Amino acid sequence: MNASDVAKVYETVLSIPGMNEGVKIDVKINRKAVLLLHSVVGNGLSAKEGETAELLKLLPEETVKELKDFNEECLKKAGLTELSEKLKGLTSK
Repeated sequence: MNASDVAKVYETVLSIPGMNEGVKIDVKINRKAVLLLHSVVGNGLSAKEGETAELLKLLPEETVKELKDFNEECLKKAGLTELSEKLKGLTSK
């Protein structure tokens, strides 16, 4: 499948009735996984090219903001916000 076909499939799936309904997810994972997940999600949300970037173009801005907020909330609940910021500082130099 090319990127256009993948985008059409995701666009169809995201338009299914009920996809905007809130769900409660009770998850317990270790801090290492939270930190890695935050990094992976953050990198994906800032993608400028590739399939991920094409998928993000299909999403309303409010959905992308919701994902970013969720990503930050996970980090905050794990008590890893400061560590994450310091790690970002190391990798951006």
